[in-house]
Amino acid sequence: MFKDTKAFSGFSVNDVGEAKRFYGETLGLTVSEDHGLLHLHLAGGTPVLVYPKENHTPASFTVLNFPVDDIEAAVEELGRRGVRFERYPGLEPDEKGIFRGGGPLIAWFTDPAGNVLSVLQEG
Repeated sequence: MFKDTKAFSGFSVNDVGEAKRFYGETLGLTVSEDHGLLHLHLAGGTPVLVYPKENHTPASFTVLNFPVDDIEAAVEELGRRGVRFERYPGLEPDEKGIFRGGGPLIAWFTDPAGNVLSVLQEG
């Protein structure tokens, strides 16, 4: 039924202006705004919709993952841009904020609305 549809994902934030600055300036994504909605333009062409929600509750799971070739460099650069990395019980990261306990190397962080994002290095 949906095999040929161009599906996309979306999530809410409590402040569209703050989200636009974070995704555009801090993360360096191309962001467009249309009727109060943000569109994150990712490599590969699939957009992500970011919409305002008055009673927003941050996602308690990872809503967006950014694969990178060099997680050490990515974490260092994000840190310079003011990003702080999350520490979850049972998934203890190293001093840089990178979890190395199996699977891809990954570091979690949040957007200004508290939604969980990650940067990860596969392989």
